[in-house]
Amino acid sequence: MRRSTLLLTASVLLLTACVDTTGVQKESTKGPRGNVNASVTLTEYGDFQCPACGAAETVLLEPLMATYGTRVRFEFKQFPLRGLHPYAQEAAEASECAADQGKFWEMHDIIYKNQKDLNSKNLRSWAEELKLDTDLFGRCLKSKLKRSVVQADYNAGEKLGVNSTPSFFINGEKVPTNDIETVSSMLDTALSRGTRPL
Repeated sequence: MRRSTLLLTASVLLLTACVDTTGVQKESTKGPRGNVNASVTLTEYGDFQCPACGAAETVLLEPLMATYGTRVRFEFKQFPLRGLHPYAQEAAEASECAADQGKFWEMHDIIYKNQKDLNSKNLRSWAEELKLDTDLFGRCLKSKLKRSVVQADYNAGEKLGVNSTPSFFINGEKVPTNDIETVSSMLDTALSRGTRPL
């Protein structure tokens, strides 16, 4: 285990000892979008503060989900670029806290829609707007339990060679360019094969 992972684990344990974590899940509870049982999975490794990820939501993912939403499973994986984006980690943890209340995708959407206003205060305001249990949401954030969940996604992305966001994969195969023509072509090929994702 790497030293940074050990330090992260130790700090999470210390913080959680001081916070009531009743109702906070230790694992990620976010589900997919689209067809849960689809044979084709489109996976994004994204950063909530990344401008390219925000743009991809509008120009790539919305039209793709309109076309393929009933035939494809879409999964979002956390890949916060902490060195570049000061609120990316907190936003990732906030989305995982919202997932515990069944509203991961609602938080995902509101963060990207208001990306230019992303900060700690607004994350809590958006939780109120989404009618989350704000006490549970606040305790979840304060506990830092979701830090290891986010790190697990990040580590999985690194193993796949992710080094920028957004990065997309279709059934485990990296999409070489983030344009709608390439992604559509790869989705069509995967759908024609009818195979289960790796």
